[in-house]
Amino acid sequence: MSTSKSTFRLSFILVLVLLTSILAACGSETATTAPSGSTTSNEPRTIKLWHYEGANSAMGIAWAESIKQFQASHPGVTIQFEEKGFEQIRQTAGMVLNSDETPDILEYNKGNATAGLLSTQGLLTDLSEVATQRGWDKLLSSSLQTTARYDEKGVMGAGKWFGVPNYAEYVMVYYNKDMFAKANLQVPTTLAEFEAVMDAFVQQGVTPLSVGAAEYPAQQIFYELVLSQADREFVNAFQLYQGDVDFRGPEFTYGAEKMAEWVSKGYISKDATGIKAEDMGVAFTNGTFPIMISGSWWYGRFTDEIKGFEWGTFLFPGNKLHPGSSGNIWAVPTNAKNKDLVYDFIDITMSQDIQTLLGNSGGVPVNADVSKITNEKNKELIQNFDAISKADGLAFYPDWPAPGFYDVLVANVQELIDGTKTPSEMLDAIAIPYQENRATLGK
Repeated sequence: MSTSKSTFRLSFILVLVLLTSILAACGSETATTAPSGSTTSNEPRTIKLWHYEGANSAMGIAWAESIKQFQASHPGVTIQFEEKGFEQIRQTAGMVLNSDETPDILEYNKGNATAGLLSTQGLLTDLSEVATQRGWDKLLSSSLQTTARYDEKGVMGAGKWFGVPNYAEYVMVYYNKDMFAKANLQVPTTLAEFEAVMDAFVQQGVTPLSVGAAEYPAQQIFYELVLSQADREFVNAFQLYQGDVDFRGPEFTYGAEKMAEWVSKGYISKDATGIKAEDMGVAFTNGTFPIMISGSWWYGRFTDEIKGFEWGTFLFPGNKLHPGSSGNIWAVPTNAKNKDLVYDFIDITMSQDIQTLLGNSGGVPVNADVSKITNEKNKELIQNFDAISKADGLAFYPDWPAPGFYDVLVANVQELIDGTKTPSEMLDAIAIPYQENRATLGK
């Protein structure tokens, strides 16, 4: 072999070795420096997001800003947002999440009957490891984590993470300050005073309560009345299966009898059986009713939409326990295609600036800088929740314990209101599916 050929061959081999080293180095750098959630290819990706918050609600405003921030920090990624109705998601989630049409992330109702049920069906991603890696377990208090975690039977409060609570909520009493002032009425501090206020409006020919019994609101009034006679032991027995529950006991009996009494006294119209939650809220916004008992999720909307009168809120008079919990949760379907990106989006919604925006928009945040909440009314909302939470006063919601219990409560509270069932008949009817589910769980 000639010297020139040997030299040429040696040079060629050296070039190949050098090129291989350069390519390997480039590949190694790409793998180790790509930011969390970023794509490692130039192909565009799309996240499908579902939630049911109104555009001008506190959560709707906060999630819209989260989408903007996410897309700014994730070039080449698009969030395809689809607004769904609460009932639409509740009724179809089990079917949709088990199909090719599943979203990558959705807002979902928390509790045994909803998120707990889907977790047992294998439809939700176990987020336990991610929650630790991302610090969500440190950010959320133990009481707020109750609705994030479910055991192997779908009972909340322990086990694996199947959702991430992103705000808090509780039920309160909204009132029309102008109508109260005109009738020379003060904010009540006891249940007896509350009934006296409603009696005064009835005497003026005004139905006091705006109620939507075609959906969730009426059953929450029933539960407030039950809780007026209850303690933490009762709540844990009913919600977490940590004791026996007697539907003919003093708590449930009082709630059913008192609600029937409220109808007979004209505090609640029998026409409420055909009213949905949205129509209930609109009627209060229009000044048709002086009082509405419902959740903090209305607060932002009322701040934005009520222009014709002054309004305020107070906690259900005399109660130490109130319907409330963490808010609905971000859930990630098992079949989601873009889980890495979804976790980045959840991080943004939990960030302090987004949570502070939520608080300033009339929501109850879980990670806000309270010093930056500028609206005094919003501060009051957040402070009331903090007081309930610190007093261990969150009693969750009456439809949570069993799958299908929501529909059972809606139907039976409607029949209680329209008089087709007595209080005892109503209690017997709701006891059956609850106890059947409890037996199925072996609790």
